[in-house]
Amino acid sequence: MFAVVRTGGKQYRVTPGDKIVVEKLDGNAGDRITLGDILLAGDGGSLQSVEGLNVAAEIIAQAKGEKVTVFKKRRRHNYRRKKGHRQQHTILKIVSIGDKKAEQKAKPAKAEAAKPAAAAAEAPAKPAKAEAAKPAKAEKPAKAAETKASTKNAAPAKGADKKPAAKAPAKKK
Repeated sequence: MFAVVRTGGKQYRVTPGDKIVVEKLDGNAGDRITLGDILLAGDGGSLQSVEGLNVAAEIIAQAKGEKVTVFKKRRRHNYRRKKGHRQQHTILKIVSIGDKKAEQKAKPAKAEAAKPAAAAAEAPAKPAKAEAAKPAKAEKPAKAAETKASTKNAAPAKGADKKPAAKAPAKKK
């Protein structure tokens, strides 16, 4: 389910579990608030009535936005003013829309228990691959040095091939 909510003069499309940054709202981190100004609500492609529908949100943090520099200048009047501004924001997590609540994620403990067993099975294979890769790495710099040396020696020969030989003047009979 989704809803379009208006707060702070802006509109936000939200679903349960979303995190949004809005203009400063009263409250501290951890407080729950209700956003009542709902413009539109729907589920998938169908729209629903917004009468009596509330969006519950939890305040995650009160923060400041990026710094904006305001610089004013008038030419030839020695007038310069420089100011900075940081807008106050509230970060919200949408808990529920109407009676639809955010879905909880599956427990990662089961997935983590399976990962170490699989990693233990792969662990003996990894050092063998690493040992095989080490000699190949040692050979590469030697090849690079050989190619550099061969190009230095071959460069004059290549240049000589490109220039045509000087022709001797033709003899008159």
